[in-house]
Amino acid sequence: MEQQLIDLVRDIYATNEFIPLHAPIFTGNERVYLNDTIESTFVSSVGKFVDQFERQIQSYTGAGRAVATVNGTAALHTALYLADVQPGELVLTQALTFVATCNALHHLGAKPVFIDIEHGSFGLCPIAAETWLTENAQLNDQGQCIHKESGVAIKAILPMHTFGHPAQLDELQALAQRWNLCLIEDAAESLGSFYKGRHTGVIGRFAALSFNGNKVITTGGGGMLLCREDNDAKRAKHVTTTAKLPHPYEFYHDEPGFNYRMPNLNAALGCAQLEKITKILASKRCIASRYEAFFAGRDYRFINEPVYARSNYWLNAVYCPSADSRNQLLEMTNQQGIMTRPVWQLMHRLPMFANELRGDLTQSELAEAHLVNLPSSAIVQA
Repeated sequence: MEQQLIDLVRDIYATNEFIPLHAPIFTGNERVYLNDTIESTFVSSVGKFVDQFERQIQSYTGAGRAVATVNGTAALHTALYLADVQPGELVLTQALTFVATCNALHHLGAKPVFIDIEHGSFGLCPIAAETWLTENAQLNDQGQCIHKESGVAIKAILPMHTFGHPAQLDELQALAQRWNLCLIEDAAESLGSFYKGRHTGVIGRFAALSFNGNKVITTGGGGMLLCREDNDAKRAKHVTTTAKLPHPYEFYHDEPGFNYRMPNLNAALGCAQLEKITKILASKRCIASRYEAFFAGRDYRFINEPVYARSNYWLNAVYCPSADSRNQLLEMTNQQGIMTRPVWQLMHRLPMFANELRGDLTQSELAEAHLVNLPSSAIVQA
C-alpha cells in the first residue's frame, strides 16, 4: 500500500523530485505588487495594500471587520487580550493543536484547559467540553464562570479548525452562551472553509487567520484578526498599532499596545495570492478526491470534510489502522522523498503545558497515534 501511495503522490505532482507537504504558489501578480510596494517606499505597516488586503479578507469571509497582523499568533493573542483574558485565568482549548494556540495563552499569562476532540472534524468536542464544565465549573452570583476548586475565572472557549475542517460551531457557540464564555475561533488553517454556508471565523466574537508560508495563501508571515463587532475592530487596530493616538506630529499612546501591524510588503503578496484562491481551493479538492478514492475500501480512513461543512483541505490526512502502520507509512514515504508528517504532539505532553488542567483525552491520543498528513500543495498554472 505504501508504495502504491508513493506512486499516486508522484503522479499527482508529476515529478520524481522531492515533494514537500505544502508549498506556496507564486503564479500571479506577486512580483508586480511587490515591485509596486518597493517603488512606493511604503514597505512597512502604512501602505495601500494593507488596507486593501483587510477589505478583501473581510469581503471574502463575510466578517464584520478584518485587522491585519504580523502573524496568526499575534492575531490570536490580540483576540484573547480584547476578550479580557487575564493572567491566571482559564481558557478551554484542544490538546490536539499547533503550539501557537497555547503560546498565545501563555503570552497573556493565562492557562489552557485541554479538552478532547471529536472524531469527525478533529476539532474541540462540545460534548467533552460540556462534561468538563459540568464536573469542574459553576456560574457564580454574578453569572461568571469559575473553576469550582480554585475559584479562578474561566473566560473563553478556543476551538481550532484542524487541517481546515470546521469544528461544530453551533454547538460550541451554544455552550459558550450557557456558560458565559467568549467563543474565539483559531481559524489559522481554515481560510476557504465554510460551516453551514458561513465562512469559519465569523461565528465567534473573534477569530485568527494565518498566512504563513505553508497556508492556503501566504503573505510570507502574516495573520488576520476577524471581529464580529465594529467597536472590537477599532480597538484591535488601535492596540496593534502601539495604541498611538492620531496626531500630526506628537507621539501619545493611551494604553499598553502591541507592534503587530502587517507590513505593506506582506499585504501586497496576500492581495496577489487572494486573486487565485478559487483556483487553489478547486485544485486542493481535486487532490483530496484522489486520496479519498485511493483509500476507499482499505483499512486506512481518509479524513473527509464533515457533513455540515465545505473544507479547504489545507492538509490532507489519513487515519491509519494502527500505530505501527502509521510509523511504517511515515518511514517509507520520507525515505523516498515524499514529505509526510504525524500530527502535532499533544499539548499536555510538552514540558511547559504538562501540568495544566485537562479532561479525558482518549480521542486526541488515538489521533496522535494514528494520523498522517499527506502532501497537499495546490497545483495552479500561471
